[in-house]
Amino acid sequence: MPQSRADSPSPEEQPKRPIDSPVDLSKPQKIARVDSGDQQSESLKPEARKMGFQRYLVAVEYIGTKFSGSQKQLNGRTVEGVVEDVGVHALSNTFHVDVERISKRKPGEVKNEGDIMLLDVRTIPANFHARFNAKERIYYYRILSGQDALSIFEKERAWHVPEKLDLLAMQKACSILVGHHDFSSFRSAGCQAKSPVKTLDELRVCEVIPSSSFPSNTDNGQKDGGLFGGRKSHRLYMITARARSFLYHQVRLLVGLLKSVGTGELKIDDVERILNARTITETPPMAPACGLYLGNVMYDFLSDDD
Repeated sequence: MPQSRADSPSPEEQPKRPIDSPVDLSKPQKIARVDSGDQQSESLKPEARKMGFQRYLVAVEYIGTKFSGSQKQLNGRTVEGVVEDVGVHALSNTFHVDVERISKRKPGEVKNEGDIMLLDVRTIPANFHARFNAKERIYYYRILSGQDALSIFEKERAWHVPEKLDLLAMQKACSILVGHHDFSSFRSAGCQAKSPVKTLDELRVCEVIPSSSFPSNTDNGQKDGGLFGGRKSHRLYMITARARSFLYHQVRLLVGLLKSVGTGELKIDDVERILNARTITETPPMAPACGLYLGNVMYDFLSDDD
């Protein structure tokens, strides 16, 4: 069988490992190795090739709220290595897996669980690595600003910030942080990256209109005090971070800083001071995991095939 270009990166800031047990096949496959990118010895051994192993790239989306983290646990449901930590979500994340017996099932025929879904599968070369072949990763972070409690439909899906946010100040802070820097101030303990120097290709924040499949049930300014049984709407801010790779917790630490600038706890001058300090002790607390989404991991298949 010809091998097509493939890729499968680990999610975000720290090297991630594979999926634990989200995909349920009616006839289980013989899996030799699953990896989303924290192992460097990834080429199949010659004897494995003789046994008929095929490497696949798999794309999944999931809600990370109910997962216990990224490590295998006896008493907790996990997505091993794919979830950066408890509560992080993914619109599209990838990992690679070596399978001994090739299934004729198509991705749509695989049984998916309620909070994780298989998006795509493709064959890839035996030396292709989910993490190291990735060319770019995009993360999104959702902040809902407003004093009222969040709707249950938004809980664990965004960071609720009661204070008003200064969008212009946050955008100015983004312009300071974009580029090639030593991001030691935005690197948690346990980071396995060899260097804190990274190139942040994009960091931007904008206010967007909250979308819903339901008619509006928010306060419409009625004279009697508002719609009975309704709720006040929140302002939704979307932060986008794009780079080839990130440090451990880098995105959440950057968001925590932007929030502090937006609320006025920090000034614009503090952003450059914290960046140049090169120590996490100067950085505000990181944003919670619930608002973070891995948007996509991208590959250059033509380049990788050369």
